[in-house]
Amino acid sequence: MTRNIILCLLCSFLLSLALCFGEIPLLRKLGAGQNILHYVKEHKNKQGTPSMGGLGFVLAASAVSLAACGFGDKPLLVSLAVGSGYMLVGFLDDLMKKRRKDNLGLKPYQKIVFQAGVAILASLYCCFNGLTALYFPFTGASVDIGWGMLPLGIFVFIAAVNSVNLTDGLDGLAGSSCAVYFAAFAFLLMLQGGNKDLSLLCFCLTGALAAYLVFNVSKASVFMGDTGSLALGGFVACVSLFTGNGLILPIVGVMFVLSSITVIIQVIYYKKTGKRVFLMAPVHHHFQEKGFSEAKIAYAYAAVTAVAGALVLLPFA
Repeated sequence: MTRNIILCLLCSFLLSLALCFGEIPLLRKLGAGQNILHYVKEHKNKQGTPSMGGLGFVLAASAVSLAACGFGDKPLLVSLAVGSGYMLVGFLDDLMKKRRKDNLGLKPYQKIVFQAGVAILASLYCCFNGLTALYFPFTGASVDIGWGMLPLGIFVFIAAVNSVNLTDGLDGLAGSSCAVYFAAFAFLLMLQGGNKDLSLLCFCLTGALAAYLVFNVSKASVFMGDTGSLALGGFVACVSLFTGNGLILPIVGVMFVLSSITVIIQVIYYKKTGKRVFLMAPVHHHFQEKGFSEAKIAYAYAAVTAVAGALVLLPFA
């Protein structure tokens, strides 16, 4: 198992490195440059940076995990299908932005319909295949919620996908946070004695994201776009729900939760008072307005995620 883990990490890293390196000039040639929101003044110099870079690391992680595990494990295959489904939704959104030459891709209702459709199918898969257990963090106890997984699964998928998407706002931010998240879950599944193939998928995603970060840390040469962030959100939800760790997701993914909560707080408070709680939401933009560099914010997010992951693993020590 250890040999497989090392091979998966190395192969995912190298393949992702090659794909990301190769896709940058191709994306530039295709004119897939990012359109920067006018009110984020710190990002003006990022105008035109190639987007859709998520294609590289998603394809690398998917290819290596399939090569290592084969086609025998249904949760793995469904996870790859879900991740690919969300990747396609994100790709379509990024493509629309490119064609319209603005930062508005698919309309909100179109996004939610696509996202909900994939979420419903994935949640039904859980219900029909007995993947309806929930482990309580730090206790080892679990409960089978049966068809309660349908509404919970739909909520978790939509929340995870949009939360990761909101976190993708600074160079290296979503990539580093997700890399640490998947590393923590890879070890968690190993210690739980759970699905080994999904554990390997987590290692593959960690390796692939590590390579992507070579090109995405400040100053980024490529952005993952919705192509990457929506796919990562799908993988985050899959490896959590399919292994009974749905309640552990918001602990290890605390920074994803923070992104969504700060946006919700900002919107509600502004509508009621006309004032803002944060200088800008999600909160990583607030920190940026306060003068923190993108590199420091990305490091802090990854560090907090690592601490949360360590806390979840602590009961197994």
